[in-house]
Amino acid sequence: MHALAHNTSRDFQAANALLARSFTRPRPVTLHAADTEIYAQGEAPGTLYRIEFGAVRIYRLLADGRRQVVAFHIAGETFGFEGGRARSFFAECIVSTGLTTVEIDGDGRYSTDLMELALREMVRAQEHLLVVGKQCALEKLAVFLVDLADRQGNIGCIDLPMTRTDIGDYLGMTIETVSRSLSKLRTQGVLRLRSSRSIEILKAATLYHLAGH
Repeated sequence: MHALAHNTSRDFQAANALLARSFTRPRPVTLHAADTEIYAQGEAPGTLYRIEFGAVRIYRLLADGRRQVVAFHIAGETFGFEGGRARSFFAECIVSTGLTTVEIDGDGRYSTDLMELALREMVRAQEHLLVVGKQCALEKLAVFLVDLADRQGNIGCIDLPMTRTDIGDYLGMTIETVSRSLSKLRTQGVLRLRSSRSIEILKAATLYHLAGH
């Protein structure tokens, strides 16, 4: 599993390099307030978005009205890849966010570079399903934190723009379970909660072990 973590981090670096080649011209940054909807389920696809700063959640509404978060995207990442004639998900800013756009080719196809990036996103979505379906609450949270740390550069401090409710809706846990799991990791000396939106990793080896790496 450690190899998987290494490969995931390497994939993000490669994906960012691929995407940078798609932005050959300066594009204006559009500013969006927290909780602003970027696109909605049912809308026609056609635009990809790159996050210059901030964070975005991707989710869908279930038939019973519950929300299922399927992905979070942070600065430097791109979202909006969907097939078909209508979007299956909503995209919403978590915090104040700046976005630039990439238009899909006139014939509706992605470039080769963007297609590779889309495939990487598909792999991450499949890995997310495995996490939600098979692991206990503490393991789910550990996988989530390790993944976020790797994507942010693994500098020993994790920025959490998303709320505890967001995390619960992503991992298939209640907000109470998320809070209890964080408290348990703090009590064990694995983490230190610097604030509600910032976590310091004190025992990286323990956290990675819980995540199965």
